[in-house]
Amino acid sequence: MLVTPDNITYTVDIAIRSIETLLFRITGPKRDSDTRLPITPSHTILQTNGYHYFRGVHMASSDPLILKGVPGSPYTRKMLAYLRFRHIPYQLLIGDQASHMNLPEAKVQLLPTFYLRGDDGELEAVVDSTPLIRRFETDFIGRAAIPQNPVLGFINDLLEDYGDEWLTKAMFHYRWRYQDDIITAGKILPRWSNNGVSEDKLSELGDYISKRQISRLYVVGSNDITAPVIEESYKRFLVLFDALLQRHRFVLGDRPSSADFSIYAQLTQLAKFDPTPMKLCLEIAPRVHAWTDIIDDLSGQPADEDGWLEPNRIREHLGDLLHEVGRVYIPALLANNAAIDAGSEQMETTIDGQRWVQPTFPYQAKCLQALRHSYFSLEPTDRESVDEILSGTGCAAFLSS
Repeated sequence: MLVTPDNITYTVDIAIRSIETLLFRITGPKRDSDTRLPITPSHTILQTNGYHYFRGVHMASSDPLILKGVPGSPYTRKMLAYLRFRHIPYQLLIGDQASHMNLPEAKVQLLPTFYLRGDDGELEAVVDSTPLIRRFETDFIGRAAIPQNPVLGFINDLLEDYGDEWLTKAMFHYRWRYQDDIITAGKILPRWSNNGVSEDKLSELGDYISKRQISRLYVVGSNDITAPVIEESYKRFLVLFDALLQRHRFVLGDRPSSADFSIYAQLTQLAKFDPTPMKLCLEIAPRVHAWTDIIDDLSGQPADEDGWLEPNRIREHLGDLLHEVGRVYIPALLANNAAIDAGSEQMETTIDGQRWVQPTFPYQAKCLQALRHSYFSLEPTDRESVDEILSGTGCAAFLSS
């Protein structure tokens, strides 16, 4: 529970807690109960005469999914873009709107929160974008965002994870390290959640949020030691992703996948909102800046099955980006997992030739477990294809069980 200063009213306290939910997804200490392991559906999905059968509950295809989120939450943006591409209708509750609707509470307060029918027909609050996408891929037919080809599917899993768990470090780092970014976030974040509060109270709330989040930079690994690694990695990513987009429109070819929505999500903040990384993006990779706008609404994008690249072309298209993943994210995953296995509350390793120190992150140990599970679930011939794609990139290091 967030404790507010004594001179902030209850109304502002509600606004703070609404803002806090978008930050839990990054700061992470309550995420231990989440899971990233693949979801195995226990139900059959049919579509007849314009209706979906959703987890055993008859649901008109025009009935929207209900979710709570805010524009400053990358994971809200990820899911909204995904839903638009899939043509899945939704109703978005921004800020504290959900508090007036008698909706269930999620066990872990994250954004976005979806309110979905369970097997008993009752609404339940469900969080975490990656398993939600896997659930919706099963529950809704057509315009899939995860390739059926298992080799492409694994590469998609890996790059979606990189966006969700590594690029977010850059987002949080830039937002709360540099003065222009701190000022911008402090002004705008409270107003996304509750615009009905007075200017004085919103200003006070913005100062409070900024001070709190600056004090929590260490949680995602942003500190004086790691700052150069984070910033150089972001700049390299911009160059690499710009080059990738010159070859194809999306990560896996000419059809978007969940990896695109993951990367897009962080870019909605890095390339489009926070001043310092946005300036870098405009200078280094204006194509990436423009791509972020395009991905926002792909409802008119064709979803032809031949839009995916063939597995034998993946290395040529994605090799440089996979090298970057192996250069920074995989070492962080492995060091975090080793520290947790050793019972340590802090991980220390070398990333890109430089020292890296941060608190351990139990959720990312589950990310590693999920990726390994995905890899070892592949047929032997598909694992061989993945091994060939990842050879020499540094990514293969995490595949040993």
